[in-house]
Amino acid sequence: MNSPTAAAAATRSPQRDAVTTVTLVVLCQVFHGLTFGGIALFLPLIREDLQMSFAQGGMLSAAATLSYGLGQIPAGYLSDRFGPRRLFFIGLLGWSTMSLSLGLIQSFPAAVLNQLVGGAFRALMFAPGLSLLTSWFPPERRATAISLYMVGGFSGTILLSLVGPLLAQQMGWRYTFISFAALGIAGALVYRALAREKPVKGASPVLGIRDALHFFRHRILWVCGALQFIRFSVVTGFNFWLPSLLVADRGFSLPAAGLVTAMSAAVTASSNALGGYVSDRLRNPPLIVGGSMAVLACTSTLLVLVDSIPALLLVIALSAVFLQLYFGPLFFVPVEVLGQRTAGIAIGFSNLFANMGGLLTAYTLGVVKDKSGTFTWGFVGISALCLIGVVLSVILARMRNNALAAQRAQKQ
Repeated sequence: MNSPTAAAAATRSPQRDAVTTVTLVVLCQVFHGLTFGGIALFLPLIREDLQMSFAQGGMLSAAATLSYGLGQIPAGYLSDRFGPRRLFFIGLLGWSTMSLSLGLIQSFPAAVLNQLVGGAFRALMFAPGLSLLTSWFPPERRATAISLYMVGGFSGTILLSLVGPLLAQQMGWRYTFISFAALGIAGALVYRALAREKPVKGASPVLGIRDALHFFRHRILWVCGALQFIRFSVVTGFNFWLPSLLVADRGFSLPAAGLVTAMSAAVTASSNALGGYVSDRLRNPPLIVGGSMAVLACTSTLLVLVDSIPALLLVIALSAVFLQLYFGPLFFVPVEVLGQRTAGIAIGFSNLFANMGGLLTAYTLGVVKDKSGTFTWGFVGISALCLIGVVLSVILARMRNNALAAQRAQKQ
């Protein structure tokens, strides 16, 4: 006799499971974006409350990024080995719980420890979440699917930037942060109840430790890793320090900085999905990567050099267009070449390098600000990294073309 649970599973529609799961993953990213983006947006208030320097503010981001980055490959391997659904739930629940406790902390050392632990939980979200989301899409639409994953995070940032400063003025940053964290906990529980993994036809080969180690011999993975290092260096410099740059260097109020951040996040969210779509249509991800980095090399320097407010807003908007335009294409390339079976570990490897770039940038820009009194040289350095990224994208294009040609030859 079948149990009610088994009967319900047998009658579930795969299409309904796909829609429900994709929707919940994106929605959970919205809740995650509220707390993750809240640290950057509320940083001027957090610094004042905890008596922190700019360098110490950068250490908050660096602490979370360190444990987050180091957890990427283990999270990707565990996702490929045991399935991504459970890991994503643990990650969101743990991160949201640590975010709630951050609102209660009264000292800088405790805040750093909180972010170290929280970053480890966040690591369980990224590779498993991307792997779960892309598994419900056909291969020819997976760059779009990867871009869709980030739409939820940017939507959370937009919501945060619009309502966060107003709530912080009424309730203080602590109660606002705790409220956002509570939403994340609720979202995690709903996800656990309703999200599903895509059924696999036939027995799927188990990815062993030896297979995973052999996987790291692929040179294309290391080129993508270097590009990811540059990508997230730019993203961290822009997203984490933009509110502080506007408030400290340009004299914006926190609500005004929030509006600019919301505008930026809205543009980035739409361009993120567009980048994946264009990449799938053109079947040329390296072109999207190299073109985006060429533009960012210019805008990163202009961000700290232009004087007028209209020109500054224009530069911010242009940066936002290309900031994550190539997110989906860049994460897609190693999956495209190496296969969906190793998607989790490929994504984890790429994101490890990305977060090492973010860690160094978050801390370095804070130190530069403390030493020089301005963010100028930090963003000029980011421009130089982008120029290196343009060169690497050309190398990536050649390696990808050779790998795909070899795969086609084997099938003939």
